[in-house]
Amino acid sequence: MEAEASNGNGNGCSNDHDIIRWFDTISTNVATVQRETLRQILELNRGVEYLKKWFGDKDLDIREMDACEMESLYTSLVPLVSHEDLEPFIQRIADGDTSPILTQHPITTLSLSSGTTEGRQKLIPFTRHNSETTLQIFRLAAAYRSRVYPTRSNGRNLEFIYSSKRFKTRGGLMAGTATTHFFASEEYRIKQEKIKLFTCSPHEVISTGDYKQTTYCHLLIGLFFRKEVECITSTFAYSMVQAFSSFEEQWEDICKDIKEGNVSSKITLSKMRKAVLDIIEPNPSLASRIEDICKGLQGSDWFGLVPKLWPNAKYVYSIMTGSMQHYLKKLRHYCGSLPLVSAEYGSTESWIGVNLDPSLEPEKVTFAVMPTFSYFEFIPLYRQDQYSGSGSVDFIEDDPVPLSQVKVGQEYEIVLTTFTGLYRYRLGDVVEVSGFHNETPKLKFICRRKLLLVVNIDKNTEKDLQLVVEKGSQLLSKHRAELVDFTSHAKLTHQSGHYVIYWEIKGKVEERVLCECCREMDASFVDPGYVVSRRTNSIGPLELCIVERGTFKKILDYFIGNGATLSQFKIPRCTNNETLLKILDLYTVKRFRSTAYS
Repeated sequence: MEAEASNGNGNGCSNDHDIIRWFDTISTNVATVQRETLRQILELNRGVEYLKKWFGDKDLDIREMDACEMESLYTSLVPLVSHEDLEPFIQRIADGDTSPILTQHPITTLSLSSGTTEGRQKLIPFTRHNSETTLQIFRLAAAYRSRVYPTRSNGRNLEFIYSSKRFKTRGGLMAGTATTHFFASEEYRIKQEKIKLFTCSPHEVISTGDYKQTTYCHLLIGLFFRKEVECITSTFAYSMVQAFSSFEEQWEDICKDIKEGNVSSKITLSKMRKAVLDIIEPNPSLASRIEDICKGLQGSDWFGLVPKLWPNAKYVYSIMTGSMQHYLKKLRHYCGSLPLVSAEYGSTESWIGVNLDPSLEPEKVTFAVMPTFSYFEFIPLYRQDQYSGSGSVDFIEDDPVPLSQVKVGQEYEIVLTTFTGLYRYRLGDVVEVSGFHNETPKLKFICRRKLLLVVNIDKNTEKDLQLVVEKGSQLLSKHRAELVDFTSHAKLTHQSGHYVIYWEIKGKVEERVLCECCREMDASFVDPGYVVSRRTNSIGPLELCIVERGTFKKILDYFIGNGATLSQFKIPRCTNNETLLKILDLYTVKRFRSTAYS
């Protein structure tokens, strides 16, 4: 099934039709397709140490087994696991153990998660299969986008993408982020040829590991090719907002470079400088045109920056769900009426779903599951109506069900079995089934499973926090200010713990307004455990801390310095990281306590 799709093309009408027809085929009988996917995984990896641990001495001929019997046997013998359960096996691989521990295929590369969600980076096996499925889903998604937003063949794509430095583990394996591996792969080059959109920046710009210099060069080259740019993309919405924010401060230097055909002295990496100088040449008229546009944009607080600077861009494309939703307001400010298209749903462990309706607003987007990429199970989750019980339990669980048995309106946690050695792996993502494409479910991302804020019997997730912050920050816009970024912390050092929410804001706001923002957030949490705990004073008043401008860039620099890359970076919406809390507290300039329950 995979091989058939790889013959298709991501752009051009006939090739678009081929790959869409392939997806319609595999999404029509997903029960059979999923069992066949599981069979392929088990055939590929039969005999590995991890599976032997659970299958024991059973002499199983996977190829000859009845599909339903095989599926039932697998899910009854192999347990559900988290990354912590597999970590000892992965560490042995990283340390140089070449025996078949998780897969029969030798693992030569390991991916690093960003570390922003769990507070530390995880090692995940990475094989050629990861790059191939990335190419596959990008081409399929491009085919659906081209139906709604057709682009000129051989145009340019302004990609705000970033690699991090790769390193070798003690056992000699290459380790780095999944995006870094993909940008260095042959599949990344093939992707551009297949979808007929070529990135503006050369590899020397993408691969440096210095996000500030890379951002400057992305902007410089992107503006040099401004008339050829058909779309503007990034892995996460955050990196795009960060790039346009940097442009506000650096546009004069960029115009000077375009005028002279030169590169600013702030670009100190020799390979990057040479690569950019090989592309650009003096263009005074272009520099003058961009300068005039920027002077006009300054007067409107840079509203509509993107369509004015890149007049032929058809859309802006990035991951805009989950923790990225906060940046949509600022991104819309920069993009004006230009459509925002939410990118595909995946993780370091596996791609999961494709956006089949690029015209949907990012807040409404759903993702159709790719049934040949992994074997999927779904743990039904039920929210607790009562506030009694332990704060460590966020949902009531039922037994996992296969992909073909999920129900519309039900929330689930995703479980993966992958070709790369993860077996019944709990991803930690909570999704809701919103419908079906043929027989494959369309998922709406809800939140990360892990609770963010817990003091007593309260249970508030990332989504709960996002809604509260949105409500509290609405007051800022009435005073010509905006919320740049935020995070939170459940402070337990006092007898009655309380929530601390850190805000970085742009603009001047009176203290009485910030007091009201604080009170509004505290009053907006609807979790019964939180409300009762606040009323009985077993949770103290919410604390709002205003930090200096630039504080969240210091957090970014901290993560980048510890191996993350801007292409994967997400501000942690709740943190217990002592270093981050020290940064936040060091740069806190004002503190407010809620009077909501006084």
